[in-house]
Amino acid sequence: MSLNSYQNVDRKELAKDLDAIHRDVLARMGEDDFVHLKKMERWGRICSCLGYATAWIFPNPVSALLISQGSFTRWTQMTHPITHKGYDKIANIPASYTSKNFAKGWRRFLDWPDWVTPAAWHQEHDVLHHYNLGERLDPDHLQHNMEWLRQSNIPMFVRIILITLFTAVWKVAYYAPRTHKELRISQARQNGEPEPVMVRGGSWSLFTKRGRALWFQSILPYVAFRFILLPLLFSPLGTTAVMSVLLTSIMAEIFTNMHSFLVIVPNHAGDDVMMFEERGKGKGEFYLRQILGSVNYPTGSNFNDFFYGWLNYQVEHHLWPDIPLSQYQYVQPRVVEVCKKHGIPYCQQSVFKRMFKAIDIMVGRSSMLTPLKSS
Repeated sequence: MSLNSYQNVDRKELAKDLDAIHRDVLARMGEDDFVHLKKMERWGRICSCLGYATAWIFPNPVSALLISQGSFTRWTQMTHPITHKGYDKIANIPASYTSKNFAKGWRRFLDWPDWVTPAAWHQEHDVLHHYNLGERLDPDHLQHNMEWLRQSNIPMFVRIILITLFTAVWKVAYYAPRTHKELRISQARQNGEPEPVMVRGGSWSLFTKRGRALWFQSILPYVAFRFILLPLLFSPLGTTAVMSVLLTSIMAEIFTNMHSFLVIVPNHAGDDVMMFEERGKGKGEFYLRQILGSVNYPTGSNFNDFFYGWLNYQVEHHLWPDIPLSQYQYVQPRVVEVCKKHGIPYCQQSVFKRMFKAIDIMVGRSSMLTPLKSS
């Protein structure tokens, strides 16, 4: 998108058109949206149950893929929309499906057993990422985060290998420590304390407060749950069954890391996606940045969207993170029409094409757009 095209978008009219869609969605939200959420939860539970029901026989990729999809579903289709308050406005739903109660306290390992703690995820993703998209303050800004690799002297093929290996462990290697960091900084500010100094490598050190929090609140509880407790439940079937479940669980962890990396990382990256050096002002500018800074994948059916975790509606999700999953299928074609009306590029491509574009950004073969560059 050229600078002139970017500047000439009528922000007020854009906000007016998109606000009308949002009002319509809020008016049509109801019990059917919660029924849909429960269906997606049930599909994820079935995947997990089938995976563990067969994992004890021998370590195998089929069981691992089922367990992986179950874990992926808990994150992307339960935790993600619920913590965004997507179901808070629906009357008479159980309190455990609202943002105030989901995955809180003892419910954490019932609702969302993961490396990342719910409070840390909320601060890093719901607050910082969504309200600073494409800016320096965006903690998930791919180009900024990968400058060390983009500017390094590492041979290109080695960079590709490093990224490939990273995809297998990125939740524990990146998301867990990054979200803990942002939560610590936020807590210090709220308490009027000096902002903690984040030393490289300090995230993992047991000799730092931040390091201990990461280990005792995130890493050790998840390891104990996923790789000790669950395999030991199969003890009545013998040692071989326990080891089979353990090895399959490790395989599933690698799969769910790679699956989530494939779907999440390309959402806001590519040489046709915009980044911003200055803070935006006004609702219209905010909406415009969400569209120009986000990418969609193929959309349309529950079966398709289930495997994308509804992250294939990234444009619509960034416009309105507070609506239920099922409503994205309704609003997506309407957002396309609004973009056509205002001459705004609407990016929707295969997830694999987008991954190649994201990798090019990570290794330094291309760079993201800014409002001062022509597309």
